[in-house]
Amino acid sequence: MKRLLPLLSLCLATAVAAQPCPEKNVLYWQAFPPGGESDLSARHQQMVLKKKCPAIDTIIQYKPGAGGGLMWAQMNQLPADGLNVVGVNLPHIVFQPLEGQVQYKTEDVVPVYWFHYTPDTLVVREASPIKTFQDFIKAAKADPGKLNLGGSGLNSANHAAHERMNAAFGVKTTYIPFKGTGDMQTAVFAGHVDGAMTYTAFAINNKQRVRPLAVAMEKRHPLMPDVPTFKELGVDWVDGAYRGIGMPKSSTPEQRKRMSELWAALNNDPEMKELAAKSGFELVNVGLDGMDAFMKDKVRLYTDAARKLGLGK
Repeated sequence: MKRLLPLLSLCLATAVAAQPCPEKNVLYWQAFPPGGESDLSARHQQMVLKKKCPAIDTIIQYKPGAGGGLMWAQMNQLPADGLNVVGVNLPHIVFQPLEGQVQYKTEDVVPVYWFHYTPDTLVVREASPIKTFQDFIKAAKADPGKLNLGGSGLNSANHAAHERMNAAFGVKTTYIPFKGTGDMQTAVFAGHVDGAMTYTAFAINNKQRVRPLAVAMEKRHPLMPDVPTFKELGVDWVDGAYRGIGMPKSSTPEQRKRMSELWAALNNDPEMKELAAKSGFELVNVGLDGMDAFMKDKVRLYTDAARKLGLGK
């Protein structure tokens, strides 16, 4: 059996590499404005897909609003042609319907591939007098509610992480939602907010302008070796946001399978791995075979988290 494992791995790699190209251009819909992590990952995928399939283009479209909820409420109206895909995010697609302020339910969203994960990270701008997480907690306790932190969207991963931090460390800070990370960064850089509850990608890509204070990972991030984990700070917190692609409910099983396999091929490309590592993205590979079990587990986890954090009704 041990002898067969390398052969099986080679066969899998060959199958992924041989994934056929789409016949026409791919329309890739984004639920957040340009400039954030979802946009950056889409640009990476656009670049690698062009290398694999020179005859077609990935056309990125933006429909931001309601923390992503506007696009997700409309994704099932897209043509079921196998060429329209939508960027989807966890825990957003679980939290938002629980809050009841969006026009879709979690089960209306049909994910076909989850491609990466970005851990939660607390940052302040580089010019901030707050130098460490201990400084942050001291300032938060000295004047409850005064410190405000930006984040991407309401009832999102950033929102949940903010509430989780307040509860875990017994502080009160104010969450300021933005349409997306691209909009939030302007406020952080200008000092309009005291900092942000964001992701490793934001901290790494803006390392000259922000100071990360803590990260929700098992171990310190190799590109931020001086930044402690929340576990080191006494809280068992390893979490963040997942990004993937979904398709309209009316798409066929064959269409979903083809696009899922195409995204698997992109994720396994050496260039994609290099781009992800440099930008602070942690690659994951959840295709159709493991989708039901993955989603069942995440819906249970985030539904429970939402109730504990008071994000649901």
